[in-house]
Amino acid sequence: MGSFDTSMNWDAIAADYLAVADEVFGSLRPRVDALAEEIVSRLKEGGKLMICGNGGSAADAQHMAAELVNRFLKDRKPYASVALTTDTSILTSIGNDYGFDQVFEKQVRALGQSGDVLLAISTSGNAANVLRAVTAARHMNILTAALTGGTGGKLAGAVDQLVCVASTSSTPRIQEGHQIIIHALCEKIEELLN
Repeated sequence: MGSFDTSMNWDAIAADYLAVADEVFGSLRPRVDALAEEIVSRLKEGGKLMICGNGGSAADAQHMAAELVNRFLKDRKPYASVALTTDTSILTSIGNDYGFDQVFEKQVRALGQSGDVLLAISTSGNAANVLRAVTAARHMNILTAALTGGTGGKLAGAVDQLVCVASTSSTPRIQEGHQIIIHALCEKIEELLN
């Protein structure tokens, strides 16, 4: 049996993680606060939050929607939020009939209304299906926001509000930054709506 190298550079991982956390709690804080305030404003007016992403970002979309519909830290009324990543019948029928690039766009067109918010999550900022959802939302007078990484990719110039974790060290560090941001958004939204 061959041996596997199980060594990890824990110090490098910790340094990268702490750098991302410092960015989120430092330079990104005003952007996160502004996005939370805009989401709250639209929820108060009867709008909803739609969230989309692929892979780990799909899991993040579902996580955030669950925290807002159910509860985060406080027992309170549910907030209108939906992850566009969860209905396998919709995803597979659109993917089969029209292509994977349209799986979020068609849902935005079906469910979205003026006054809603679309939060697009993409570590690279270049996911084609996420970009198409943003384009559809902008045509429908839906506020568009994105959580991205690195330089923000194509989403950086396509959305109304960008929160970009500037890390280029690795996708996991960007995703960890997104998770911190999602929890900060949920906490701020609960604080402002109660």
